[in-house]
Amino acid sequence: MPITDWPVDERPREKLLARGPESLSDAELLAIFLRTGRRGRTAVDLARELLARFGGLRQLLAADRDTLCAVPGLGEAKYTQLVAALEISRRHLEARLPRGEPLQSPRDTLAFLQASLRDRPYEVFCCLFLDNRHRVLAFEELFRGTLNGTAVYPREIVKRAMALNAAAVILVHNHPSGVAEPSRADEVLTERLKEALSLIEVRVLDHIVVGDGEAVSFSERGLI
Repeated sequence: MPITDWPVDERPREKLLARGPESLSDAELLAIFLRTGRRGRTAVDLARELLARFGGLRQLLAADRDTLCAVPGLGEAKYTQLVAALEISRRHLEARLPRGEPLQSPRDTLAFLQASLRDRPYEVFCCLFLDNRHRVLAFEELFRGTLNGTAVYPREIVKRAMALNAAAVILVHNHPSGVAEPSRADEVLTERLKEALSLIEVRVLDHIVVGDGEAVSFSERGLI
């Protein structure tokens, strides 16, 4: 039965308008983005199949282009819709770290960093550059590696800090394994970066390691 034949209060769009987005299941929300299903299957049916196949919404949105486009009922058009929806959510979180304003909420900062990095299949090293009042100047991905690590060059971070006239920096990287526990190599790298940045009077306020659903702060651990 097509969705248009369902009772009005059970259709995802109408349900969202009447009760709010929080009233919808993951499958119903996903169906709104998919818009259509496939022969003999509604968009909600397709959404449920996708969630079961990938193991959940997060795993689905983390899948690569070839994997998603190979699923019957998807294709490049629906793939672009899902990727665009994910990017909108990331940018929404990033907008909560407004340029030119002091960091007010560690929770918002952490939420943005986790959303940006936790599903990457490779390791990335980023920096959040701040001025002397801890106002956000930029958030940049500086180095990209593999599943097991990435090469980080202190001189490049120093150059970016100088170019942005930064006074402080928060270092960030992810662990694709999902385990956020810092390694000894992470601790050694942090010390190297602190020393390099101190030469241009830039403070390292924290180093955050993002894992699967968790993050570890060097500052909170007393490692900085």
